[in-house]
Amino acid sequence: MSTNLVVNMASESDVSVQGHGVHTAYVELATALERRPDVTLIRGHYSERVECDVYHLHTLGTKVWRKILDPGAKKVVSAHVIPDSLVGSIRLARWWRPAARAYMRWFYGRADKVLAVSATVARALEDELKLPGERIEVLYNTIDMDAYRTTEVDRAAARAELELDEETFVVVGVGQVQPRKRVDLFARMAREHPEVLFIWVGGIPFKHLGADYAAMKRLMSEVPDNLVITDVVPHPQVKTILQAADVFCLPAEQENHPMCILEAAGVGLPIVARDLREYDDSFGEDILRCEDEDFGAAIARLRFDDAEREKWREASVRIRERFDSAAAAERLVGIYRELVGSETAEVG
Repeated sequence: MSTNLVVNMASESDVSVQGHGVHTAYVELATALERRPDVTLIRGHYSERVECDVYHLHTLGTKVWRKILDPGAKKVVSAHVIPDSLVGSIRLARWWRPAARAYMRWFYGRADKVLAVSATVARALEDELKLPGERIEVLYNTIDMDAYRTTEVDRAAARAELELDEETFVVVGVGQVQPRKRVDLFARMAREHPEVLFIWVGGIPFKHLGADYAAMKRLMSEVPDNLVITDVVPHPQVKTILQAADVFCLPAEQENHPMCILEAAGVGLPIVARDLREYDDSFGEDILRCEDEDFGAAIARLRFDDAEREKWREASVRIRERFDSAAAAERLVGIYRELVGSETAEVG
């Protein structure tokens, strides 16, 4: 076995829509691996096989079939999507969920190792998709936290770029405008707090394929004056908006391990999110977890109580320490080597 691993990492978001967390997760992990001297990383090369030790796939579409079916290399798949992820995201998902479940079982079943982005995803892979437990491993999404570290100077520059004065209290949410993200609740908070500026970064990147497209477009057109909903924006601009914010809020009803929470933690924002089981093993008590009726009061506390705001900023520091991409890349290389080493042992 060569000391240098050749890895072909691919996410079809490279050649399609990029305004979502899967693409960010792929870019962050690929970048972390590219910094390592013991890995040669080849990105992309869609609809073709690549001479490599390991394929690492982040999406499940037809453009990576040549890779998942290639007997010449080990296959690793990051499971960002499970059947529950589709409901409230894609149009008519409830009707074709059985077919999606069967397809996911087939695709994930071709992998030598499936990396679940949370314990909830790992349970779904084993219980619903019937994958063998020994082929599943939890590897949380991570980011380069140093790239998001924000000083007061950075914050002031971001506010100046966005033409925000220092007195404006800013709450930011990030995600596609779709029913499961509960942008309607974000809009309700804006109506309850007219003196606060709310910014939702996302848009509807999949257009008419998005769940309840007409209703979501109507929601976007009827928001109060203190709520701005962007279209899909370049990733550096997302970082700027986060740096200008006072609080991050994600009221989504279904998530696995959202990149936007990691990015907000990297910036050092207090994080308000729905009380989801999916967060138990990842963010735990380091995010302010709410039900529908609690979000507005949580925003008010963070706005008026400096000690409360500082408490949740410190909690975000703990998230930042746990989910840095350099540590994830180290562990991932170990997984690769174990797979390639087992193949070498079998040949020998």
